[in-house]
Amino acid sequence: MYQIKKLIVCLDQSGLDETLVKFASFIAKVNQTKKIYFTNVIRNLNIPKDVLEEFPNLIDNMVEERKTQMKAVVDKSYGEQDGVEFSFVVKEGQLSKKILKLAHEKSADMIIIGRKVDLPGTGVVSQRLARRASCSLLIIPENSVPKIDTLLVPSDFSDYSKDALEEAVLIAEKYGKKAGIICQNVFSVPSGYHFTGKSYKEFTSIMRMHAEINFKKFIRKIDTKNIEITPVYTQDEDDDPVEDILAKAKEIKADGIIIGAKGRTAATALFIGSMAERLIQLNDQFPLLVTRPKGKNAGILDYILEI
Repeated sequence: MYQIKKLIVCLDQSGLDETLVKFASFIAKVNQTKKIYFTNVIRNLNIPKDVLEEFPNLIDNMVEERKTQMKAVVDKSYGEQDGVEFSFVVKEGQLSKKILKLAHEKSADMIIIGRKVDLPGTGVVSQRLARRASCSLLIIPENSVPKIDTLLVPSDFSDYSKDALEEAVLIAEKYGKKAGIICQNVFSVPSGYHFTGKSYKEFTSIMRMHAEINFKKFIRKIDTKNIEITPVYTQDEDDDPVEDILAKAKEIKADGIIIGAKGRTAATALFIGSMAERLIQLNDQFPLLVTRPKGKNAGILDYILEI
């Protein structure tokens, strides 16, 4: 994967901002991060022209006020700067479009955005950014604490699952090889199993055996850097693998979930996969990293920004 040298942190003047700044500091300290763009987007103001003529400094003053407020949060929560350059960016318009454009212009490696639980707001923006960003997206729920002892990587042994596991290995290596990585495969028994003459229990064993074989093939493609990766196999009995993933995350007290975006080319860039979509929708407890090789969406970004 790649170094996180340029980071965008989306602040919104809520109580979640301090948490996001702390995560930005945590990430930057071991990633040789050179620049962090702390960003706030003001919704379309639609101020009448005659009002702007009467108060020509109105918008400029508003922007400066937002920057001052962001600086205050960063000063309070970031800690030592350690050579990282800060930039405070205030934009007006639609949040997702402005963040996508900024990430493209600055060639960002990661976007950090909050996931509200009790605070007002929705997760719609997170889903839009996950589909359309040209880099990885880290979604942080309220009250999360930046630490990495245990990481959960759901895997179907595909190429985008490989991206996610490689990212987990890279993170664990950077944090002193202390993090444990759980690679979870959720399998199910096909509805027509009885036509094979096997019992449900027998076919469950067959499906698990094939999952174990596929994991061994899968892990051989990955440089684990001598970091321990523990495979777990979970049988899905209610056609909702995301519930199984979240249950496993709770069981192991995961500090984060890492999943790969399905779109790896410009042709598939808007598809992050149904599992990732549903994880973004349902997960409000664990930091969720949606990985995407940098620049994979760049070819269609201009079109997207016109939508």
